[in-house]
Amino acid sequence: MEKCFPARRKLTAIRLALGATFLFFLSSCSQNTAILGTPVDKIQLPVEARAEKPVQTEATRENLAKMSVVSANGAFEEIAGIAEYRIGSHDVLDISSFNGDKVKTTTVSVDGRGRISYSFIDNLQVNGFTPSQVEQLLIAKLSGYVRNPRINVLVKEFNSRSAMVIGEFSSLRAATYGAKAASGRINLKGKTSLTDLIALAGGYTVDADIRRIILMRKGKSYVINLYDIMEKGDEFQNVIIDNDDVVNIPELPTYGERVYVLGEVATQGVYPLKQAQDLLAALALAGSFTRLAKEENTLIVRGYEPGKPPLVMMTDVDALLRKADLSQNVRLKDGDLVYVPRMLIGDINDWIINITPLLEVFLYPGKYEAYYKNERVLTINK
Repeated sequence: MEKCFPARRKLTAIRLALGATFLFFLSSCSQNTAILGTPVDKIQLPVEARAEKPVQTEATRENLAKMSVVSANGAFEEIAGIAEYRIGSHDVLDISSFNGDKVKTTTVSVDGRGRISYSFIDNLQVNGFTPSQVEQLLIAKLSGYVRNPRINVLVKEFNSRSAMVIGEFSSLRAATYGAKAASGRINLKGKTSLTDLIALAGGYTVDADIRRIILMRKGKSYVINLYDIMEKGDEFQNVIIDNDDVVNIPELPTYGERVYVLGEVATQGVYPLKQAQDLLAALALAGSFTRLAKEENTLIVRGYEPGKPPLVMMTDVDALLRKADLSQNVRLKDGDLVYVPRMLIGDINDWIINITPLLEVFLYPGKYEAYYKNERVLTINK
């Protein structure tokens, strides 16, 4: 992973260098008409453009809904409406027998084959049974030796059923702050929901992408939006954790999701979307405007795809800063390009045509890299 950073820095440097070249070219095409775009206080984005791209299919949502209302799985079973832990190998049990007002408690361990030995009974198979079911087994077996036996079984140590957590869990990242990090294995003690598991693992970090939590179960993966569970009360995504589940909270794609701020600002650059979630935050990262900036005609270029015209929005940053017109503070998306023009610049259509190569370099670097490699091959062959 560390070896990738120099390459990333090099790619970013190439992008910015090319951007500066294109912007110099654009500024040299100045005319006496200020650049125009669609004012953001008048624009009405279509619903499909405003909606976030879904990360789940309908089939996935149906499966998650079924997994959130189960009454039994490998870790628990509901007996008379009460969720009870399934006993397994290496668990430790406290078995109490009652004789009048006297109680005798014996601690027994479940062996590797899921068996226990107690009193007159040897090698009783208890793997997969709940404590109340083991009680009934023992009562039935002891009835041949004791009149009306009274038995109570409690699990003292839960060692057989567990789930694995990886990624941006606070307990796993504790070493970053000088504390001892957890192993990532969480012992299950009965019916445990996804939110329960996250709480047991110490919660998630500030870098967690909680909209794309990945649950891996029996060779299949499911994407879960924890934000919807917490903020919208979507309990149908709050799945019940099964034995041997793996839950991965990925890191926010800080490098993958980015915005570009170019033009008449102090520091042109590529900025992580999580730090530049709206126009004002992006401009703050880029520093102050230059004396040539026409901030009332700041542009946001969105949704560029090769061969298709992008949406160009014009924002009045001057009104945002001086008049607190919050309608101008557009919430940014991955790939947005914020451009602060000079006082005089060309027609919007010409500007889009001229900036298209720049958009391709920023948004489709793989295409540019392939083109560059092909050109080198052709040059060498010549």
